[in-house]
Amino acid sequence: MDDRLRQLIALGRDHYTAGEYDKAEQYLSQVVKENRGFADIFNMLGVIFHDQGRFAEAEDAFENALRINPSYTEAALNLSVTYNDRGKYHKAREVYAGAMSNSTQQSSSMEPFARGKIANMHADLGVAYGDLRLYDDAVRELRRALELCPGFIDIRTRLGNVYRDMGDLEAARGEYSQVKSTKPDYLPARLALGVTLYSLGRREEAIAEWEGILEQEPGDRRAQAYLRMVRAQARTAQGSAPTAARADDAPFPERKD
Repeated sequence: MDDRLRQLIALGRDHYTAGEYDKAEQYLSQVVKENRGFADIFNMLGVIFHDQGRFAEAEDAFENALRINPSYTEAALNLSVTYNDRGKYHKAREVYAGAMSNSTQQSSSMEPFARGKIANMHADLGVAYGDLRLYDDAVRELRRALELCPGFIDIRTRLGNVYRDMGDLEAARGEYSQVKSTKPDYLPARLALGVTLYSLGRREEAIAEWEGILEQEPGDRRAQAYLRMVRAQARTAQGSAPTAARADDAPFPERKD
């Protein structure tokens, strides 16, 4: 490899690592014009193209990477994601299955791009199973998503929702509590945590969660509705008439993931 090509690769990698994809593409494209033998260069270009919505070019780049190195697990996963985005679901499954059987030990070094996309694919499948009340399958898929991306708090909240729907309130509480400890200002999990605590008979803890939400977001209508509900129940228990209920005072409105 001559010095010029080596410099182009180094500059391209540096910009790619920094997330400066437009600049990285300029250098990496020059590399493949002069030498089409670098699988990782094609993989980086594929990630750049995908990020820009240029899915056909991304597909071509990932396929080139795999032609050079058929054992390139990261490129295979990226290609599977791209096939899926282009509606080529059968090919996506084939490539994904091949990548998984080829190497399971490389997952720790997977590109964040591929890791996140695959995690979201598992999560979407989990939600679909949950909608069909196939809760064991839903939990399995959401757990797979979290194995890839344990920090995806929206997926962990979905897992809590599935546990709640299947009646395992303690498991649901555990997932919501973990989200709260990771990101206290993620209000959907705290709202669901309050509902779960209330369902477990832990009324004061539920009230504390909903009041905490209103400290962060004073206009949150669901937290307001829950608090009105429990206060009305308290007045009823004490023998005074509750205020008239409104349509948005329903204790457990339909959740939106």
